[in-house]
Amino acid sequence: MKLVFLTDHKFIRDKNDILYTTGQITREYLSRYIPYFSKIIVLGRESELTVENKNKCVEPVNLFSERIIFKLVKCKESKRDMINSYCELIKLSKKEIFNCDFIIFKMPNISSIFAVKYVQRYKKPYLIELVGCPWDALWNHSLKGKIIAPYMYFKTKKLVKDAKYVVYVTNEFLQKRYPTEGKYVNCSDVVLKEFDDNVLMNRLNKINTMKNNNKIVLGTIAAVDVRYKGQQYVIRALGKLKKQGITNYEYQLVGGGDQTYLKSVAEKYNVTEQVKFLGTIPHDKVFEWLDTIDIYVQPSSTEGLPRALIEAMSRGLPAFGSNVGGIPELLDSKFIFSKGRKKVDEICNILQSFDQDTMREQARRNYEEAKKYDSEIIEERRRKFFEKFIEENKKYKS
Repeated sequence: MKLVFLTDHKFIRDKNDILYTTGQITREYLSRYIPYFSKIIVLGRESELTVENKNKCVEPVNLFSERIIFKLVKCKESKRDMINSYCELIKLSKKEIFNCDFIIFKMPNISSIFAVKYVQRYKKPYLIELVGCPWDALWNHSLKGKIIAPYMYFKTKKLVKDAKYVVYVTNEFLQKRYPTEGKYVNCSDVVLKEFDDNVLMNRLNKINTMKNNNKIVLGTIAAVDVRYKGQQYVIRALGKLKKQGITNYEYQLVGGGDQTYLKSVAEKYNVTEQVKFLGTIPHDKVFEWLDTIDIYVQPSSTEGLPRALIEAMSRGLPAFGSNVGGIPELLDSKFIFSKGRKKVDEICNILQSFDQDTMREQARRNYEEAKKYDSEIIEERRRKFFEKFIEENKKYKS
């Protein structure tokens, strides 16, 4: 059986013809489809490796399985080239959908909204994986994003409603905003493979040895050149606390991208010495870094279900975050701040609420919550849903 997997994801190709992922679509992500399909055609976009985008590369993805074939359209950063790349991707999807047995649309993405007509024309079975909210993503992106947001919101809502099979990455948020009349399941993109209670014990010991005047290290994993990731609000909060004479916080930012804007915010609020840019860290080293910090922050203006937050919770980290997407599904409600104008004040209040007792309580609570994302539990749920999707549409098998 042949699967077409359609995404707007942009891969980066180097001079040796190696493709690197820049985000969620990793080797681990793609591997989940291999047991069900003899050939997997990944349709997406690509750009060439440059000095500017080199630090966005996560891992090579086109070398680990001969059954996964990448068919990508070239994309540059200019507005005209981006529009052309979407048009080419839609055109490519027409041919590939005609020749395949099953289709998975990873949404939200523009290409799927237009390509769904080919699925309907050729009467091919398809499944939607909804991993985020287009309204939140676009509305918080830019002025142009605000113009496009209503269109993407209503188109995605209609497409999900009519789909016969939908996989949501959240437990509640996306289901409420983009309900479907078809069959659905909640399966997070985040799967954790092993838990060791010694991790929690080490975290509690770290908290127990803290003193009142100790430096408290905050951390966030996110691209540093995307403003809707929200790191600027944490930096502003540090500035406000500094005016009150509170300077024992250090904010470490892990992630690639141009640091200019966030550095300017740190300079404006006079906390440059408290903000540390660590750049990209290989994923196998992320847990080591998480074990060195004291509190994890997810300050995004838009999210699906954030992998980094769940991974932080699995290390017994106290955490807080914004009231968007699936974040409130993960954290204690006392450690959620709003999207409104008072968010900086709320961040300050939350930071000041973390005494040792609270940190111990949240460390235990978050560690237990993260266990819900054990890979065996989630993958079993996903496996049953995929098998149902295939079994109910076996007449399309080649």
